[in-house]
Amino acid sequence: MASSGLNIFFDGNNLSRILGGMWLAAKISVVSLVIGLLLGVLFGILRTSNLRVIKLIFKIYLEIFRMMPLLVLLFVFYYILPEALNSDISQFTVSVLVFVLWISSEMSDVVRSALISIPKAQIDAGRALGLSKRQQYRYIYLPQGLPLVIPATLNLVTRVIKTTSILLIIGVPEMIKVGQQVIENYTIKIPTASLWVYGFIFFLYFILCWPLSVLAKRLERKART
Repeated sequence: MASSGLNIFFDGNNLSRILGGMWLAAKISVVSLVIGLLLGVLFGILRTSNLRVIKLIFKIYLEIFRMMPLLVLLFVFYYILPEALNSDISQFTVSVLVFVLWISSEMSDVVRSALISIPKAQIDAGRALGLSKRQQYRYIYLPQGLPLVIPATLNLVTRVIKTTSILLIIGVPEMIKVGQQVIENYTIKIPTASLWVYGFIFFLYFILCWPLSVLAKRLERKART
């Protein structure tokens, strides 16, 4: 049984297809994270503004994209939006767009929480010394906020990688989608095909996410000490 199960991966191009699905999921994750994290940092800083209008805008933005299920957003941007605009939007573009909106909202909350956790006395002391806003971020906000932001950011990265599995809903050929196709071709020939294929996909997700999870926990413990 073991040999027949392993033969699935060496029959035809099954292994390369699954690894290709992993690469596509990784590419979507990386592009989304680069854009989403940068926007999240910017939005997080803007959310500490004293202007009520800016606070209100980003509060609404945050609530929408944190409370709305990603599945709903994927359906809206892949099926409804193209029809409304009378244009085609690729699966990759929709995936990145939805993930960027989600990541930026989550990251803005992380950054804002880190910034407002800094004691007001230190900020007042910086102002008393004549530090400009840029200098305050360089010498006060960044050194104290960064240790708080990094663990949460790594946890978000892990969540993004795992969440790419839902992209199969719109037909993106990531690991789960490709795995399902492989299983359908081998279910009759090899009854345990699903066990082998999903087991292998689980292993791939594990080696992608586990190091990040361990690193995040270590940094979080270090930040508390």
